[in-house]
Order: sequence, then C-alpha cells, then structure tokens
Amino acid sequence: MKHKHTHYIYASFALLLFVALGYMVKFYPEALTGFDSNIQTWVRGDLPAGLTRFFKTITILGNTPVQAIIAIVAVIWLYLRQYKAEAIFVGASGLLASILIVSLKYIYQRQRPSITHLVHASGYSFPSGHSLGTFMILGAIAIVLAQRLAKKESKIAVYGITGLLIFLVGLSRIYVGVHYPTDVLAGFTLAFGLLNAIYPTYDRIRFEWRFQRSEERRVGKECRSRWSPYH
Repeated sequence: MKHKHTHYIYASFALLLFVALGYMVKFYPEALTGFDSNIQTWVRGDLPAGLTRFFKTITILGNTPVQAIIAIVAVIWLYLRQYKAEAIFVGASGLLASILIVSLKYIYQRQRPSITHLVHASGYSFPSGHSLGTFMILGAIAIVLAQRLAKKESKIAVYGITGLLIFLVGLSRIYVGVHYPTDVLAGFTLAFGLLNAIYPTYDRIRFEWRFQRSEERRVGKECRSRWSPYH
C-alpha cells in the first residue's frame, strides 16, 4: 500500500514521544515543572474577559457528551450512505480514545494543576481527554472527508479547519487551568500516533470493500442485462 511505511514511521515516533512524556510524568514530574509553568503563564496571561468567554465556549467541543454525539452522528451518516469502512474507522477511533482516556488516567494518576480552574473538571490530568478524543474523532472524520474530495485545495481546507479546531480545544484546556501543557501535548501525540497506526489497515479494508461492491454491481448489471426481454 502506498505510503504505508511512512504512516508506521510517524506512528512509531509519536508513540515513542508519548511513552517518554508518560515516563517523565510518572517518575520525574519535577523535570516538567518549568516547561509547563512557562507555557501556562504565557497562554493564560491576565485572563482577559473576552478570551475567557471564547475558551470556555470552545472547550465544550471536547466534552465527552459532545464528542460522543459527533462520533455517533458521523457513524450513522456514513453507514446510511454505504460507507461502512469509513463508519467503522470513525467509530473505532472514538471508542479507542474513550478506552485509553479512562485507562491511562488511572495508570498515571497525575493531579490537575493547582492554579485557578475556570471550568469544572474532575479526575486525573494526564493525558488530556479533550485533546485525545477531539483529535481522534475529528481527525478520523477529516481523513474520511478528504478522501471524498478531488481538489488538493479542498483537502487542505478540511485538514486546516479540523486542525485549528483540535488545537483550540487543546489550548482551551490550558487556558481554563484544568490541564498542564504536557497533558495536552501527550493527548495530541498519542492521537496522531494511533491514527497513523490504524490508517493503513482502514485504507486497505476500504479499498477491498469498494472493489467488492464494484464487482457486485457489475455482476448484477450483467445478470439484469442477460434476463432483459430486450436483450
């Protein structure tokens, strides 16, 4: 498959970076204090009212119920349009994200930042579930949409808009004070690695099923033509 090894290389580096971050968080958290504090101070500033309203709104996009609704609607829409491989890809991405969010938070058990929280957030901090889930779900949807577009400019627009939304959700978690920057970075990194790891399998299945449907339509057309009274 074209570019399959490239995706695996991207996945390997991303997952390795996530493992390294997780190791630091688990055993040497003090080594990340300076990095996290500097970025938190730069992102939050003096918490201007307009920016606070914006980020408190955009962070809702990553809430679990919202992520679930987006994933379910996308899966149903794709399935009804006979894009079954695409529906499975989006659904599996969302399901995998939800499983990892719960399990990894329990493994690392990093407490949330002690700074002022502008929204309510419970549970542990690492990795950012908003960042991981949003990247996995919107990323999968963006891949599916881009595959349906012929023009390069349209593909770039889809990836650009999706990437901006994902970035803003991650940035919002730092701004509202419920995640360290390294939590967000870990969520993005893990999602990027996982999408690259599963993409080649999804694309192969998509191609095989599409070819199978084409063959079924061709055979059906031949059968109808053979039994037509006007043949």
